[in-house]
Amino acid sequence: MDVSPRRPRDWIVDSLLFGFAVAFGLLSAWGRVSTGHQFIHPVLFNLDQVLGVLGCVAVWWRRRFPVELALVTVVIGSWSELIAGATIVALFNLAVHRPPRVTGGVFGLSLLSCVAYAVLRPDPADPGPVVFLLGASIYGMVTGWGMVIHHRRQLATSRRDREDQMATEVRLRAEQAQLQAREAIAREMHDVLGHRLSLLSVHAGALEFRPDAPPEDVARAAKIIRESAHQALQDLRDVIGVLRAPVRELPQPTLAEVGRLTEESARAGMRVTLTEKIEGEVPGLIGRTGYRIVQEGLTNARKHAPGAAVEVAVTGAPGLGLTVEVRNGRPPGDPSIHSGGQGLNGLAERVALAGGRLTHNGQSDGGWVLAAWLPWPS
Repeated sequence: MDVSPRRPRDWIVDSLLFGFAVAFGLLSAWGRVSTGHQFIHPVLFNLDQVLGVLGCVAVWWRRRFPVELALVTVVIGSWSELIAGATIVALFNLAVHRPPRVTGGVFGLSLLSCVAYAVLRPDPADPGPVVFLLGASIYGMVTGWGMVIHHRRQLATSRRDREDQMATEVRLRAEQAQLQAREAIAREMHDVLGHRLSLLSVHAGALEFRPDAPPEDVARAAKIIRESAHQALQDLRDVIGVLRAPVRELPQPTLAEVGRLTEESARAGMRVTLTEKIEGEVPGLIGRTGYRIVQEGLTNARKHAPGAAVEVAVTGAPGLGLTVEVRNGRPPGDPSIHSGGQGLNGLAERVALAGGRLTHNGQSDGGWVLAAWLPWPS
């Protein structure tokens, strides 16, 4: 049942259909009156006119009661001639607004109504089969026209639904891409700034616990703090630059910078040794991932095993893969508890994206090993 208020377009359409029903009824009544061939008693003819008027008035409620209006007009049309205009409008309206199964059922009833009209209202001028074929043809044309409009509306609705679904999918994909970009930026900030800030923490702690250190050591520590802070700010600017200009790529290091990474850690006071045995040029993704593994391993060793010796080994060749291992011994005093936090989780995602394997576990001597293997195609 359509109970929505009529729009201006609806008023125009309803008025035209009402006018058609009225004109069709008046034309039929005028033809009977002008020729004097009513073929029924005048009282019944007057009743036919009343039914025709009621049918035309009922057209205004076609949107609320399409099935009921069609059934009533079809049934009355089995005897009444002047209600034919309202019946045509009702069948057309039903075909437009209701499923084909309902329309087909009412159309079948209208065919029976045509048969009943040919029997109950015989016309000497027109044989019964001709009357039946004329009525069935008119009902069939308007019903078919309405079903075509119904089908076109269904197609338009389906197309709009598909367009809305596609727009939703595009929006979700864009949101997912933004989320992945944010996760990548957050991972970069953790990897880059975590390493720099851990160096700052080490030297600041040394100055705090050694206020009586020689001026040369204090100056050297202050220089390293200043350089690390400057580099951390520069790295932060690079990352923020990506946020402001999404078309740029995140600044990515290479495996060739592992030596510089270990030198910075050595200047910070770590006892770190580097062993490199690499044959050939490492692919970009594999090299960046290997660099991040070393960076995370050194950061964790500095935080959780201060004072322990650290060994970094990077070996590999095309076809054999790239192996990266960061191993630290037992730190002096009580060892800190190693935590598998966001850094290791993000590192595991990096390694998985590169198609490699990552392991990290404690050793019997109290040390810790972070190791990874990355595929290196030949």
